[in-house]
Amino acid sequence: MDAEKRKRYENIAAEIVRLVGGRDNILGVAHCATRLRLVLEDNDKADTKAIEDVDLVKGVFVAGDQLQIIFGAGLVNDVCQVLADSIHMDSMSLGDLKTKANKRMNPLQRAVKALSDVFIEIMPGILAAALLTGLSSVLGNIEFVQNNDTLYGISRLINISSGAIFGFLPLCVAYSTVKRFGGRPIMGIVIGCIMLTNSLADASAAAQGTVDVTTLHIFGLPVDLIGFQGGIIVALLIGVVTAKLDIFFERKVPEVIRLLVSPLLTTLVSSFLLFMIIGPVGRGLANGITAVLVWMTQHLGVIGYAAFSGVQQLIVITGLHHVFGAIESQLLVDTGRNFLNPLMSVAIIAQGGAVLGYLVRNLKDAKAKELCIPSFISVLFGITEPALFGVNLRYRYPIIGGCLGGAVGGAVVYFTDLAALGFGTTVVPGIALADPAHNGYINYIIAHVIALAAGFIFTILIGIVFDRRNEKAAPVPVSGQGTFGTGGVTASLREKKTENSEKAELPEEIYAYVPGEFVGIEKVNDPTFAQKVLGDGVAILPAEGKIYAPADCTVEMVMDTKHAVGLRTKAGNGLLIHVGIDTVQLGGKYFDVHVTEGQELKAGDCIMDFDKDKIAKEGYDTAACLIFTEPVEGSHADREDERTVAVGDKIAVITE
Repeated sequence: MDAEKRKRYENIAAEIVRLVGGRDNILGVAHCATRLRLVLEDNDKADTKAIEDVDLVKGVFVAGDQLQIIFGAGLVNDVCQVLADSIHMDSMSLGDLKTKANKRMNPLQRAVKALSDVFIEIMPGILAAALLTGLSSVLGNIEFVQNNDTLYGISRLINISSGAIFGFLPLCVAYSTVKRFGGRPIMGIVIGCIMLTNSLADASAAAQGTVDVTTLHIFGLPVDLIGFQGGIIVALLIGVVTAKLDIFFERKVPEVIRLLVSPLLTTLVSSFLLFMIIGPVGRGLANGITAVLVWMTQHLGVIGYAAFSGVQQLIVITGLHHVFGAIESQLLVDTGRNFLNPLMSVAIIAQGGAVLGYLVRNLKDAKAKELCIPSFISVLFGITEPALFGVNLRYRYPIIGGCLGGAVGGAVVYFTDLAALGFGTTVVPGIALADPAHNGYINYIIAHVIALAAGFIFTILIGIVFDRRNEKAAPVPVSGQGTFGTGGVTASLREKKTENSEKAELPEEIYAYVPGEFVGIEKVNDPTFAQKVLGDGVAILPAEGKIYAPADCTVEMVMDTKHAVGLRTKAGNGLLIHVGIDTVQLGGKYFDVHVTEGQELKAGDCIMDFDKDKIAKEGYDTAACLIFTEPVEGSHADREDERTVAVGDKIAVITE
């Protein structure tokens, strides 16, 4: 590195250190193929807006526990080293950085992050079920639909489709949890099937006393054979246990009998723990909390009402809110009125207000709109799982705003003496159940509007002052972006441009570098790539684990973690091939690179091998991205149509 370049990087490093809160606020430094990654003691001290204006920075965002500053391929290596030298701190591996970040998080933060990770995996299914439930509810109340055979049949199929996913939600959670914690996902499906087998009494029916429950006695301990329908917390706990057992037995069982014995032991031990410890403890805790909440509403007046509606949706997270059905039915028998129904209803709509509050604070984030709008629609029909798991709990501060809004709505229910004459539906459909006494219908609407507004306002206010670590910040491109979305170029790649290679002219064809499904870069599950912070590009969902040269080119950069390479084509275009999303975390495992920096390649030469299946098994997206990090000045890329491609098929043309 020459003196002039180092001086420039030292200035960049000094600015970054100042803007992140000083040397004492930096706990760890590392980099991947394109981003400088910092773990900070306090993310609030980092001025992300100002960092965006630092020389050569292309974007800044906070991803969970890391501040990530986008520089681009090659350049980030030098900047990271200079920064580490300037603060007298060794540059870490990504694995060490992640460990450092996890240590910084308190147990509650780690638990919430893990919960978010689990539900992101299954969120599309939850959203589908929620919207189908709302549609089914509407169709079920239209007399014409019920009297028409065809429409009635369609309505019934929609109803079955909507209920099935929620009925098997614990299985989905167990699957996603086992995958999240490193076990084989199929073992999560197995334990989920055990939780919901029809050999066990239905949990809801058992709670209402309408079914006989068989009790076994094992080592003198009673074991009730009750299913775990709705047992989300139980599914999470047993999912973690199953993952750890699967990893343990896979390591300890001799290879010659591993395939037979390891899954057997994992399933057997997990099942015993499920029925004898985890299941009873999870049920007992949730039932105790539920009993306390009901007691509060009956003995503490407005405080009890507000407290119940304020935390009722937290019980939904446990999945054991079905217990309220038995209490509601008993209330109707004893008093003819059900005051719990409107309390739960305002708690639900308040979470919808929190979703809207988060959406308003992130209107420029396309992913926020994609998730918040359908989540809010499902809330209108009384389904909050998409809102809770997809938005509010995931980003933390909206769940607080929603709970406070629910508490306000609960107070309104108390003062208006609002009640229902039935149970089972809430929010918009629930108005049909409202007791008309004392202007019940009007008060029902007022209570819900106030709860919605309160959830919205509290979320906005808390979001302003809440720790930035709890907000989802998408990468923000630097102003002045050009055709390829960067405005600038990756400096180190520009400086490394091969001088002695034979110069080609535009237009230049780019060929498929791996067989598979060819798509636009905007469809990749990574905001930095999808929002073209590093430049325009393409992606291929690989059908095999080999990467080939997309054109005649020179290798300019090979990441130490082997998952990414920088190339310079004969016409002078800078390319980055990045295999997988976040695969830098693997530290080079499952990758084998066959090229070195400075090596000249012909189109179709093999660059690397990677074990696609093992990478996917570890939970990583295997999309192979090609980014035009440094197009020739004045040029642009014309992409071919999306389709299945073979190596050597034309996928883009770079032309003036």
